[in-house]
Amino acid sequence: MPWFARAGLLAVVAVTTAALTTGCSDPPAKPAATPHTYSLPAETARPGESVLRPSLVTDGATRFWLIGFQDGMSSLIGSHAEWNAKGQFASARIVVQNVDRTNQKFEAKRQLLVASDGRVFHVDSFTQAMKRQPDEMMMGSFVRTEFDLWFDVPKDARITKVRLFGAPPFGSVTPSEGVELPVR
Repeated sequence: MPWFARAGLLAVVAVTTAALTTGCSDPPAKPAATPHTYSLPAETARPGESVLRPSLVTDGATRFWLIGFQDGMSSLIGSHAEWNAKGQFASARIVVQNVDRTNQKFEAKRQLLVASDGRVFHVDSFTQAMKRQPDEMMMGSFVRTEFDLWFDVPKDARITKVRLFGAPPFGSVTPSEGVELPVR
């Protein structure tokens, strides 16, 4: 068989094979539907801060993520001064989201750190102010924000958890008992 006849035969075989395999196979599967999600850019942690893999917890009408924690700081620099801790400074970086259809009040002063021996520590108002973090804020429906909670705890305190308190759902008269997340 001459070379051009072999080439023609190969071309016919290739076209026939392609037609048969595409015509006989199932149509390609559509990719599985995925929910629409935001892709938020990653942020660099502050020097010395432990990055935590956030667990989502909800208390009342408020959803929380604990994304960073740092303790053992003997002093802090604010916008105008350096300040020494009475014991040690600790900071919890949180994301807070109102998951209700109404406005909710978030109160930073209600949030607590829990030590391994069971002691609890409140947000330090002076340190919170020095670091320009909110004491409280109104959060609109489905608003999400990220900020720090600042504490001044005894030097011997080994902090193990943060206890977070959200706003009660609309119409509730029962105060929240809070939710706890590990810091390590």
